Amino acid sequence: MSANPANAAVVELQAPSTQEAVVKCAGLTKIYRDFWFRPRVRAVDKIDLEIRRGEVFGLLGPNGSGKSTTIKMILGLLYPTSGRIAVFGKRPEDVATKQRIGYLPEESYLYRFLTARETLDYYGRLFHQDRLQRKRRIDMLLTMVGLDGVANRAVGEFSKGMQRRIGLAQALINDPDLLILDEPTTGMDPIGTRQIKDLIIELARPRNGKPGKTILLCSHLLSDVEDVCHRVSIMFGGKVRALGTCDELLVRQDMTTIQTEALDVQTIEEIENLLEARGKHIERV
Repeated sequence: MSANPANAAVVELQAPSTQEAVVKCAGLTKIYRDFWFRPRVRAVDKIDLEIRRGEVFGLLGPNGSGKSTTIKMILGLLYPTSGRIAVFGKRPEDVATKQRIGYLPEESYLYRFLTARETLDYYGRLFHQDRLQRKRRIDMLLTMVGLDGVANRAVGEFSKGMQRRIGLAQALINDPDLLILDEPTTGMDPIGTRQIKDLIIELARPRNGKPGKTILLCSHLLSDVEDVCHRVSIMFGGKVRALGTCDELLVRQDMTTIQTEALDVQTIEEIENLLEARGKHIERV
């Protein structure tokens, strides 16, 4: 685990060294039906995904593209209409599998009259952690998300950004192997957003020769996934439209860029004449 992200520098993203699949989806489809069981909305349409151990995997797409529905099927909260899902090699409904998962939903559902410390203590009890274990874990998490100074303040008085921080701490209370984050930077200022990104990278960092946490990040913001994800799946209309690293997805395939030292006007004109002879031209210098 990392220390307070407020003091963290921007860290370099490291690709996972293992090919072990933590989540596998094959032909995953979800159709919502009306009262008469007629197909109404095809929210997810035959998608294939594979998330590797120690990887930060991004689901990128606009609202309504099927990202949250996909996450809920991976969590076992929704049943797919067709297709297969395996989480740690088991069905998502498996209780033992859920012990290894941490989840931050798009909206943080918190008991507003509990303090930050009481909130984390409550979730620690749900995982049957003993008193000493809960105290150590809560102190570490409050420091990690930058809320140690307001640990005894009711979460109902928190700003939206602070609620996202306590929600992230709640998702980490059981020290999960798989962390699923749905729009984790919603409501945060640029500094808070940078701190959460640094924390995500730190959580996925390998330690002692072992892979870090596997993280599934769902967002509609390119900047969120571009900064922290090893691979990204772009969803639209319930389908996966593209899959790869950010460098692979952002490069233009129909352009050629040549970088040299500064050229004088005469040299540029000679290059332009050469290109014109081949039916090409310089778009920008």
